[in-house]
Amino acid sequence: MSKSPIRVAVTGAAGQIGYALLPRIASGQMFGPDQPVILQMIEIPMEKAMKALEGVAMELDDCAFPLLQDMVLTSDPNVGFKDVNWALLVGSKPRGPGMERGDLIRENGPIFTGQGKAINAHAASDVNVAVVGNPCNTNALICMHSAPDVPDSRFSAMTRLDQNRAQAQLAQKAGVATTAVKNTLIWGNHSATQVPDFYNTTINGKSAHDVIGDLDWLSGEFFSKVQKRGAEIIAARGLSSAASAANGLIDHVRDLRTATPAGEWRSVCVKSDGSYDVPEGLISSFPVRADGKGGWEIVQGLQLNDFLKEKIAASAAELAGEREMVKDLLS
Repeated sequence: MSKSPIRVAVTGAAGQIGYALLPRIASGQMFGPDQPVILQMIEIPMEKAMKALEGVAMELDDCAFPLLQDMVLTSDPNVGFKDVNWALLVGSKPRGPGMERGDLIRENGPIFTGQGKAINAHAASDVNVAVVGNPCNTNALICMHSAPDVPDSRFSAMTRLDQNRAQAQLAQKAGVATTAVKNTLIWGNHSATQVPDFYNTTINGKSAHDVIGDLDWLSGEFFSKVQKRGAEIIAARGLSSAASAANGLIDHVRDLRTATPAGEWRSVCVKSDGSYDVPEGLISSFPVRADGKGGWEIVQGLQLNDFLKEKIAASAAELAGEREMVKDLLS
């Protein structure tokens, strides 16, 4: 008996990340090789954006994906989120020249309020929401508060791209395959304060700290490289990360949908319950294990040295400051 299709909403669907993401969803890389999907693609209500979205849909048609059962193209979030099982919030207003992070947060806040309300009113009862549009942690917080009928545990934001970046950097430094690096972990905010954990990450079963043995590099160049990789790509490419961001989102959704292997965890931004002294209620990156049935838990008991504790506290303070900026949107 064939499976019922999963309805997947993607905002900013005609953008660069959407362009890299949609074919991979339609081909089965996100939800599995036997899972039909219906793509509900949402763009801003501008002629140029909607025309570009039509072009994306034409290309998806031309791929003749067996799993792609239907497409919805819309600029109306009430239509785009109708009956969806997964809402992938990729689109957000980018930072303009001279714009501070706080300005960006205030600009994007109302967008994610509206999307949260539309999800609350129209999405399927089992909807999950993954936020990529930056600042993704606080945008996820706003969206979560705007959808009170959806359990808070169904909201997440993405640091899987950062996890992948850290994994690649450690593998290159150690001269090993990326598969030898396990439990790569990002704490805190998806921002320049994020904390790549090189103590609890392992290389061939041993702490990356011990294998690499160069604390100056780990706490200096490695830390900075992961935190600022997005800016480095913009400087080199003239555009922000797209293919790697789409790949990170594929991994992020699979991480939450499938059971995490024993003894492992993944980096996911979820609502804090106070673990590791991150203030309760913030959307922060933690080590997370999924049960494969829709549930997840924050891994407890990891050892943190003073360096990591200090860095995690600073990132949590930034998140708390962002929450303060948008407190009027959280009532």
